[in-house]
Amino acid sequence: MRLLNYQYRGIDRTTDVLSFPQEESISLKNLNLMKNVILGDIVISVPKAKKQAKENGLTFYEEIKRLLIHGVLHLIGYDHENNNKDFREMQKITNKLINQTEDI
Repeated sequence: MRLLNYQYRGIDRTTDVLSFPQEESISLKNLNLMKNVILGDIVISVPKAKKQAKENGLTFYEEIKRLLIHGVLHLIGYDHENNNKDFREMQKITNKLINQTEDI
């Protein structure tokens, strides 16, 4: 995960989740027009997820759901690193989706 983070983002440290969009032009606006679309790939660090789950008082599966949602939000155009509005919106959407998928 550290190597992927360095190769694709230029950041020489590990991370919990990385998203690799299939196409750079996919956004929330044109996503509604498509019936079937491959958004891209999401890579989740299992060791990092286990550690974060413990730190956050979550189960491993709850943390995986959180990271998966986070990755999908990046694939549809959210960017919390460069946009505070996106950061707040990502938190809001993540919390809403986690609450809706508690039984999954």
